Amino acid sequence: MPVMSSLSLYAGPKALKKIQAEGLSSKQFKVMAGASGGPKWFVLYGLDRYLFGEFFADREDTLATLGSSAGAWRLSCLGTSDPVGAIDRLAKLYSTEHYSAKPTPKEITDKARDMLHKVLGPDGGRELVENKIIKQHIITDRCRGLLNVNSKIFLGTALALAAASNLINRRLLSLYFERVVFNNHEHPCELAGLKDIRTVDAKLSEENVYDVLIASGSIPLVLEGERNIAGASAGLYLDGGITDYHLDVPFHGSDGLVLYPHFYPRVIPGWFDKHLLWRKVDKRYYDNVLLVVPSRGFVDSLPYKKIPDRKDFEKLEYSQRVGYWQTVLKESQRLADDFAAMVDSGRGLENIKLFDPGQS
Repeated sequence: MPVMSSLSLYAGPKALKKIQAEGLSSKQFKVMAGASGGPKWFVLYGLDRYLFGEFFADREDTLATLGSSAGAWRLSCLGTSDPVGAIDRLAKLYSTEHYSAKPTPKEITDKARDMLHKVLGPDGGRELVENKIIKQHIITDRCRGLLNVNSKIFLGTALALAAASNLINRRLLSLYFERVVFNNHEHPCELAGLKDIRTVDAKLSEENVYDVLIASGSIPLVLEGERNIAGASAGLYLDGGITDYHLDVPFHGSDGLVLYPHFYPRVIPGWFDKHLLWRKVDKRYYDNVLLVVPSRGFVDSLPYKKIPDRKDFEKLEYSQRVGYWQTVLKESQRLADDFAAMVDSGRGLENIKLFDPGQS
């Protein structure tokens, strides 16, 4: 009886053709992507450890990373001198974080900032800023109009208006947000000038790196966000997942492939699109993307038959939540083992499916 794989792989036409002809190797990939999703990323922890510590270890040519929110936090670890140690700390601290009975945005923001400092370590911020091999791209959203007013009422009203506008046309989000991509390299960000949502380039520095990471993960009304980030235009910066939940952008690095470890087959453009089943990413952007996701069978084998999510904070007692999340972190090693087997032997590559933006 064949052993069930923990992974399902989906590839765009260009990526599928190349992998079927050549197998899998780290040199094929020029970009690694990371989605928003809070604790959903625990299911990818083992795979991240393998990618950071073995697959992309001792890399000599550049690798661009592109992420928002938790995806940006994961990928920031890759830019440090000890990426496996950093991702281990992120998994441990994030999965065991404890809040008061009714935490305020300030409490959650302060704990997130403290966590990131511990994750990256005393020199990690400088290391990822100065890294010439790992080209970081961290997506944040700078607020416009009512969203910039320091008031929960105005913020809630403006978010409702943004959601309603998004129903009509995703491009209308430009009335409320400006996509700001912070990067650590000299030339302008390849995404600057996008027309779907106004997009501008900004530079990472030792002075702003933690503010940028906090901003990228600042879920509206849950965290405070960051105001007036050094080296960028004035304003309130919130979660990059608002506009780029799962990344509906033309991935740069067209001369190579994009590795995208993800939570499930469906790729959702923006945060307001989660329940809009007709809203799909542009298929052309995924031509050279390999999507690596947990298989349905693997997810069914987990406690509660699901991957973690933010609702666990509300539905589970602290000890239940931590126990559940620790189990997922441990089981995620199976994804790493199966992906490594595909790299080493090619086993399972024949099962890669063609990516379909409408799949679920």
